[in-house]
Amino acid sequence: MNKIAYFDCPTGIAGDMCIGSLLHAGVPLDYLIEKLNLLGISTEYQLRTELVHRNTQQATKFYVDLAADLWLKAENSATELDPSETESPTFDNRHHHHHGEEHSHSHGEADAEISHSHHRHLPEIEQIIVSAKLPRRVEAWSLAVFGKLADAEAAVHGIPPSEVHFHEVGATDAIIDIVGTCLGLDWLDIDEFYFSPMPTGGGTVKAAHGRLAVPTPAVMRLWETHRVPVYSNGIDRELCTPTGTAIACTFAAAFGPPPPMQLRAIGLGAGSRNLAIPNILRLWIGEKEEGERGRGGEWESGRKTATNSQFPIPDSQLPITNSIETIAVLETQIDDLSPQAIGYVFDALFAAGALDVFTAPIVMKKSRLGVLLTAICHPEFEDACEAVIFRETTTLGIRISTQQRTILDREIEKVTTEYGEVQIKVAKSGQTIVNVQPEYEDCAEIARIKNISWREVHRLALQSWYDRT
Repeated sequence: MNKIAYFDCPTGIAGDMCIGSLLHAGVPLDYLIEKLNLLGISTEYQLRTELVHRNTQQATKFYVDLAADLWLKAENSATELDPSETESPTFDNRHHHHHGEEHSHSHGEADAEISHSHHRHLPEIEQIIVSAKLPRRVEAWSLAVFGKLADAEAAVHGIPPSEVHFHEVGATDAIIDIVGTCLGLDWLDIDEFYFSPMPTGGGTVKAAHGRLAVPTPAVMRLWETHRVPVYSNGIDRELCTPTGTAIACTFAAAFGPPPPMQLRAIGLGAGSRNLAIPNILRLWIGEKEEGERGRGGEWESGRKTATNSQFPIPDSQLPITNSIETIAVLETQIDDLSPQAIGYVFDALFAAGALDVFTAPIVMKKSRLGVLLTAICHPEFEDACEAVIFRETTTLGIRISTQQRTILDREIEKVTTEYGEVQIKVAKSGQTIVNVQPEYEDCAEIARIKNISWREVHRLALQSWYDRT
């Protein structure tokens, strides 16, 4: 069974609403806190949740309380100042993360220093994420979301993504919202992601450079780039924030009605304000049969079971339907870069979400020796992988194509050897097992710790699996 997440967004989407829905669906807050502490910025915030009502419906509200805000609140309390005179100094545009909130600058010098200290550029944010040693899928997803966000802001301001000043979308709460959402989806072990069409909202919202029309430019850019279906629900508020929109555009296999599924759980994430309709992001978690697949609302059924009990068809003769998925293939030829740099590019591409990366030796014009670098990824990680290739190599152009690939269904099983536990990847075509391979990293770690050969660990793991079956 494949596990599906469908985000129903009647009042839009924001980062805190995403995490609220995941917590409501069962992700432990303690788990998020533990993993987010690995980012090394835990002194900048406190996390908490609250069950709230939106138009009589109960949902989970997720809060990121910034240390600077808490400090200012304590100062105000100590000096008995009127709180209305000292609004949050830290991020004048936290509306980008927390649905419906507006914050304005404080005018004190100390406050300005606090605000400035939390401004971050994309390379710094990427370094924070990579250094945290998060689960591999979480790291790749988080980098991809921030990559899309940077691309959108860069297009709006006419600058390279690496130069985007993340005073509006890269502060502490945005990092928490994005990485926390990726952690929650990974904890729930979701295989596919779908989103409803997005409401446009309306009016204006306060930003670092003055008031902006809603939808904001970055949101409009993301919608345009990913051809997101939008509509007006008549609510003149900011409903879709850049952070929430970037999350949706990174993960969505399609935008539209819910895909066929057996519904297993619902997660309700509350926005900050009461609106004309319940301000709740609804996360539907369900399962679908392994041959059932779809993109953009077009669904196909998988293998059918023979129903003629008098003359049953042997399982080996039933038509097999393996999974088909869309992938992006990026390739470029390079003849003026150190092989060591190519090795670094491999790691950077995998961190950005690549499924596979490889090179092949080629002969280029004027008989120059070079390499053909190829990266394969899901379409949602295409922008992030492209950015890595341009940033880390000397290439001046990348060819990108969209292809279909047929993949075998895969399951991970665990076996115990005399040296430790090893994960085994089992690939099937229908019900027929066609490939069994121990996970390389598990074998390599045991080999290093026990000071034995990798081949021996690999052999023992395979033997344990076959003995068990």
